[in-house]
Amino acid sequence: MMEVLRTDIDGIVLLRPRIFLDKRGYFLESFSQKEFDELVRPVTFVQDNQSSSSYGVVRGLHFQKGEFSQGKLVRVVKGRVLDIAVDIRRGSPTFGKHVAVELSEDNFLQLFIPRGFAHGFAVLSQQAVFEYKCDRYYAPGKEGAVAWNDPALGIDWKIAPQDVILSDKDASNPLLKDCDCLFDYNQELY
Repeated sequence: MMEVLRTDIDGIVLLRPRIFLDKRGYFLESFSQKEFDELVRPVTFVQDNQSSSSYGVVRGLHFQKGEFSQGKLVRVVKGRVLDIAVDIRRGSPTFGKHVAVELSEDNFLQLFIPRGFAHGFAVLSQQAVFEYKCDRYYAPGKEGAVAWNDPALGIDWKIAPQDVILSDKDASNPLLKDCDCLFDYNQELY
């Protein structure tokens, strides 16, 4: 059975799977719909994604807008990343606050990020393979984003700014205060 660890922001949880080690290596159950529904919340994941990135890559802070918003369950299968989830629900007691967790091939941790949060990660190892499950399909043209380096968020990405590698798109994301496509705290997202 997986262990569920609560974070400082309600709804974001860290999951630690049970790992069976022996002379051959290890075995773990990375996901069980039944356990997830019982221990976290009922969510049906419909799409799995994977990315590979090198040291210094920062992806994010991304989200899908409105009815296309996505809950995500993320993990690292190779390397090490700093994973970030930012509360972008206007009126939330934790609006603009973030959770930062190191996910790695060695700690096997997974992070669940519900709808209403922007998500991103920074690669801390030479290479990282990052996997995530989404509870809604990706909708082209319905993306939203917040600047990774927004000073109001106070995120320490654990990488020197001169070493950060961004996509052209992520290099021009708006500050949180200028983002017009945020969620309302009282809006039903599930």
